[in-house]
Amino acid sequence: MNNHINDLTNLRLAVLIDADNAPRDCLKSVMEEIAIYGTPTVKRIYGDWTSPNIGGWKASLLENAVTPIQQYGYTTGKNSTDSAMIIDAMDLLYAGKLDGFVIVSSDSDFTRLAIRLREAGMRVIGIGEKKTPNPFIVACDKFIYIEVIRDRYKKEQKLEQKQEQVKAAAKAGKKPPAKTASPDKQHKQGAKNVPESIVELIADSVSDIADDDGFCDLSNLGNLIIKKQPDFDPRNFGFGKLSAMLKALPRFEVEVRPTADPNVKPMYIRDREA
Repeated sequence: MNNHINDLTNLRLAVLIDADNAPRDCLKSVMEEIAIYGTPTVKRIYGDWTSPNIGGWKASLLENAVTPIQQYGYTTGKNSTDSAMIIDAMDLLYAGKLDGFVIVSSDSDFTRLAIRLREAGMRVIGIGEKKTPNPFIVACDKFIYIEVIRDRYKKEQKLEQKQEQVKAAAKAGKKPPAKTASPDKQHKQGAKNVPESIVELIADSVSDIADDDGFCDLSNLGNLIIKKQPDFDPRNFGFGKLSAMLKALPRFEVEVRPTADPNVKPMYIRDREA
């Protein structure tokens, strides 16, 4: 069995998708998100492919090399897909060739599976909609909302469209479209979207690991916050990274410290109110 991996990076992952409880319109974006954390060595999606309700998956599965696993609905009103995913997950676990699992579903029935995989030393990443019950969310090492992934995809599309408009305007000798607010202004506006409970979560986490001067390393802070609240994600509040979010919050001081390597500039965070 593999040793527990400390970081959610460069993992060998099994991606198991519940076709009955996952949106089919952003599978490519979901797979791109998963690539941030490691290499999906196993990609499977489970459902009754004889049902017309999930027939629309075909194109997305081909584009992303995801293997469909047929699971007949033996009894009306019962979801046999859950059982098939759980059995396969345990088989993959005991094969000993993985570091973690990605469970793509909004179904709380996978809560016990997530707990069992973590007990075996696996990293577990959950991906589901905001309607996902909390027990499944907290059973994962990290939980990512589909809505956040979908929003990122829409922003990328808008950026591409805007770039095309600028190029077209330049060729036609016209003025480019008006610029949007500067990143600094956007971040200040975004700070209003961060609830006080999240600010307190960050402050408590800073206090837990701060040195004698009150500072803590940004990466250690991010890891601790996710351990406390697996669905924490700066993108939930309109920020691309935790560092940008902290810079926008007046309560926190962000200090960049130079090192012998000019390309390595670690960030340290302090709670001004501590």
